[in-house]
Amino acid sequence: MFKNIMGAFSNDLAIDLGTANTLVLIKGQGISINEPSVVAIQVDRHGQEKILAVGQEAKDMVGKTPGNIKAIRPMKDGVIADFNVTEMMIRYFIEKSHKRKKFFSPRIIICVPYGLTQVERKAVKESALNAGARYVYLIEEPMAAAIGAGLPIRDPNGNLVVDIGGGTTEIGVISLGGLVLSKSIRVAGDRLDASIASYIRKNFNLLIGDRVAEELKIKVGTAIQLDEELVTIVRGRDQVEGTLGSVDITSEHIREAMKEPIREIGEALKRVLEETPPDLAGDIVDNGIVLTGGGALIRGLDQYLADLVKLPVYVADDPLLAVAKGTGRALDEIDLLQQTAYED
Repeated sequence: MFKNIMGAFSNDLAIDLGTANTLVLIKGQGISINEPSVVAIQVDRHGQEKILAVGQEAKDMVGKTPGNIKAIRPMKDGVIADFNVTEMMIRYFIEKSHKRKKFFSPRIIICVPYGLTQVERKAVKESALNAGARYVYLIEEPMAAAIGAGLPIRDPNGNLVVDIGGGTTEIGVISLGGLVLSKSIRVAGDRLDASIASYIRKNFNLLIGDRVAEELKIKVGTAIQLDEELVTIVRGRDQVEGTLGSVDITSEHIREAMKEPIREIGEALKRVLEETPPDLAGDIVDNGIVLTGGGALIRGLDQYLADLVKLPVYVADDPLLAVAKGTGRALDEIDLLQQTAYED
């Protein structure tokens, strides 16, 4: 009875705890937070740490902080790289979204990559519990992406979703409300950014940070040749002379920079298709493949993958929010939650 009373006074939350961004949805209200997964920590003279900023404000500090302030991304490749900072971040987002008294703690469902180990799953769950959650469910990212993309996951038909996030690319074949086959590779947005920064350094002797590399990916990134190549200016530090400089960068440059990680994503998709049971493979031929996540917005990626696997590939509506919306829908529908979430 006490649990029922607590539930009546708490708003349950769905959290898409991403490497690049964290989204929080309140049950019955929709998205309340959509901010970068970055925490700025200030260290005093005694070595004590306190949160200075979280989210967008903290991301704006990356690469620009003095010695006593650290801008940290606590998630790496879809998993917790810094347990304490992740807990701080989750607690901050819970308190920002859940404005009732702390006595009434919310139930939370958190979306996690398919490939997490039991230890990593436990770490995510304990972070949320220590941050104030009453109960924690975990849902696998390919399932959340499929739900958010509006795929008929309960039907006895095969559907294939490819979610390209910040830290991982999640590929899942779904039928009858479950994951029949899934694969998680740690090649996604962060790897693309690192490849761009490396390419600029090697070919132009210009040092740029991950944030600038990400901006280049968004502005002129493409997976296929364009009829008219895009051009932008990038500024950085010349690694030979040490002076500040700028160069013109085209979409052709960025396509070449991203070639290898995009190829790896394509190869992972091919392997999943090769392992898919024949009856479900026939359904996927009819239904095609759905792309979600920020990587789905790379120009021409759908066409690149379609040419590679000889199947139709579609970008989901609002692909950036597909996983978060799917996690929120699983929270709204208790029977769906019981089918798709798992506990450790």
